[in-house]
Amino acid sequence: MRLLLVAAAALINGDGAVLLAQRPQGKSLAGLWEFPGGKIESGENPEAALCRELAEELGLDVDPKDLKPLTFASHAYPDFHLLMPLWTAQHWRGEPKGQEGQNLAWVQPQDLDRYSMPEADIPLVSILREHLEQRRLS
Repeated sequence: MRLLLVAAAALINGDGAVLLAQRPQGKSLAGLWEFPGGKIESGENPEAALCRELAEELGLDVDPKDLKPLTFASHAYPDFHLLMPLWTAQHWRGEPKGQEGQNLAWVQPQDLDRYSMPEADIPLVSILREHLEQRRLS
């Protein structure tokens, strides 16, 4: 089975909301909501790939030093196995805009379950929520 390496970010704004992007029509899993990111290209490290993808998909300038590793997903889809590290980021330059026509939504952590997500993303929600709650209490 083919291994697909992707990197994703939970972008967190000043109100504690998390940015989700809706997969556009014509792509696999179209219509589902996900943490923004994308494929890691050959010779690229995950942080550089994530910063590149956030620039391409959302028009954001993210410094790799502002990415904080949180967790990862490992999920077998029918025709590939996905391995996806997830970082959090609270600092970036620019205003997120769907550069590929995708819808974006700022979602409070307690409302993330209301969005249909790819199977690989679903287990990340509770980990992210717990992380944000611990951060809020400290």
